[in-house]
Amino acid sequence: MKNLFLISSICLLSSFLLQTSFVEKGKASYYSTKFEGKKTSSGEIFRQDSLTAAHKKIPFGTKVLVRNLKNDSVVEVRINDRLSQKSSRIIDLSLKAAKQLNFVRDGISIVTIEKINK
Repeated sequence: MKNLFLISSICLLSSFLLQTSFVEKGKASYYSTKFEGKKTSSGEIFRQDSLTAAHKKIPFGTKVLVRNLKNDSVVEVRINDRLSQKSSRIIDLSLKAAKQLNFVRDGISIVTIEKINK
């Protein structure tokens, strides 16, 4: 009986942890035009006019909400590439996403990113 309770508790806790949201704060930048048409880490071809991004760990295909803390603008992007583990940024965005966040002129902005559970 104790084992059944323990297993049930572990399953419930695991389910809760998987559903909790992930939020991260840090620097965002956007891809240079030289990457247009190149393969991403996921194997997709990079397009500046898509709403995609690179992150260090978030799984490919995951959608995240990115909020520019300077002007409170928001965009939803899909992770399809990897950032270097040594990068000081938390996310690299396509040009289209950076335009929606209104930081193209600045080049870098402080953002929060949050996984979207769909």
